[in-house]
Amino acid sequence: MNSTHEVFNQPTPLVDYNLFDTHRPLRDALKFNAPALQTTQLHELGATLGSAAMQTHARLANTHTPQLHTHDRFGRRIDEVEFHPSYHALMQTAVGAGLHGTPWTGLSASPHVLRAAGFMLFTELEPSILCPISMTYAVTPALRGNAGVHADWGPKLASLWYDPALKPLHDKPGVTMGMGMTEKQGGSDVRANTTQAVREGSDAWGERYAVTGHKWFFSAPMCDAFLILAQAPAGLSCFFLPRVRPDGSRNAIHIQRLKDKLGNKANASSEVEFQRASAWLVGEEGRGIPQILEMGTMTRLDCSLGTSGLMRQALGIALNHTAQRHAFGKPLVEQPLMKNVLADLALESEAATALAIRLARAFDQQGAEHERLMARLLTPVAKFWICKRGSHFAQEAMECLGGNGYVEEGGEGVMARIYREMPLNSIWEGAGNIMALDLLRGLRKGDAVAALVHELAPARGQQAALDRLADALPARIEAMASEAEARRLAQDVALAVQAALLVQTAPAAVADAFCASRLGGDWGQAFGTLGAGTDFDSIIQRAQPR
Repeated sequence: MNSTHEVFNQPTPLVDYNLFDTHRPLRDALKFNAPALQTTQLHELGATLGSAAMQTHARLANTHTPQLHTHDRFGRRIDEVEFHPSYHALMQTAVGAGLHGTPWTGLSASPHVLRAAGFMLFTELEPSILCPISMTYAVTPALRGNAGVHADWGPKLASLWYDPALKPLHDKPGVTMGMGMTEKQGGSDVRANTTQAVREGSDAWGERYAVTGHKWFFSAPMCDAFLILAQAPAGLSCFFLPRVRPDGSRNAIHIQRLKDKLGNKANASSEVEFQRASAWLVGEEGRGIPQILEMGTMTRLDCSLGTSGLMRQALGIALNHTAQRHAFGKPLVEQPLMKNVLADLALESEAATALAIRLARAFDQQGAEHERLMARLLTPVAKFWICKRGSHFAQEAMECLGGNGYVEEGGEGVMARIYREMPLNSIWEGAGNIMALDLLRGLRKGDAVAALVHELAPARGQQAALDRLADALPARIEAMASEAEARRLAQDVALAVQAALLVQTAPAAVADAFCASRLGGDWGQAFGTLGAGTDFDSIIQRAQPR
């Protein structure tokens, strides 16, 4: 058959590169927040995650989605979810890199910053399998509220072995955990939960209850155990709910169906019912809300890290495409308007990375009062602002590829997958309004305003726009500390901290452009509206993925 045309001017994919070595903003953020951190592990992980083989696993895990089997072929109830082998390959890599409960062992310097950097890199490859990884990270410290469970499960939650089989704890070298909080009638208002827990007795794991009820969103149902909320006689309480009871029998956790979601395809999100399922009290009866807030702090950190990673990957794909694609006589990356768009995206990505890693540092230094306050304040701020910016970012990065960016092509269209994934981190673990209200609560803890002033102080005197915002921020906090203005306040705090971090960690071209656009008003209402005096070439060169 005669050829109708030659295929040319189509870019080659971004593949077989080191995600860590080429991520200059992340490396600079690590030097600033954890100067003694050894990064050999991140270098090795970055090479693995950028490989063609791992990209294939990411594609297959998303195109061959989880399948629910409620019964076996003989009619026995089994409630199992089947995953593609690529899902398990990704999980093994994440667990082997210690992205789950490992930081709580305290065996490395700056363990939370190290884990945060790895989590961010992994998100560039595939974010949805990280749901059980993130939940395992978050629930591990909460288990200390039940000494018996923590003694048995704690070491295996930090194990670098991944075992997907559904079997008793003593037969597994490593385990993962999930959470079950929300119900149909309540959503974020967990006080409206109706699931009931009735005390049955006590054993080596403490006070044992029978739980009856449901959960409307129950992510990663094939985890080995879960922390759930249920109503006990003293009020809403936290319970440990294993998939397999200590005697080896399967617990009465019945998976009703899997959610058909916009994105996050490799991760199974389910609806479940409990029919007198066995669960053990964690902490005190009636203290479920404070324990949720503690766990939510950790998963919200991961939302910020995850969106930062997705931004970086979307930017890398856009830069890779525009460097190779020619239009009107030269590469797209050399066209003035495209330069503006790419540089603007690079600023947003670097600012997100800087803020997310700064937040992780606060969890490594909880012995210092300032760091405790910053963890309390920056968690809702980072989760709100970084995740809110994600969807806009992905749309603009997709546009850099034109129609090619909008094509799925059996999972080969990574940009389309990123676009579908982006809204999720803003929604789960507390949507935008929840985060803004949580910031208001955080501002009532200790001397929060003084902590923010202290945080911004090292960057003072270098950017007039930042100085003006820093001077005005205490009064703005006082004036805007109302529910109606809480989102605007979260935005202002986020931009001030991001600017201060970039002034201290980034080249002048990046800090100058960020402060001029985000703080100084030299910016439009869409990406690609930086001032003409911006050093576009320096910003773009710093962001290049190769």
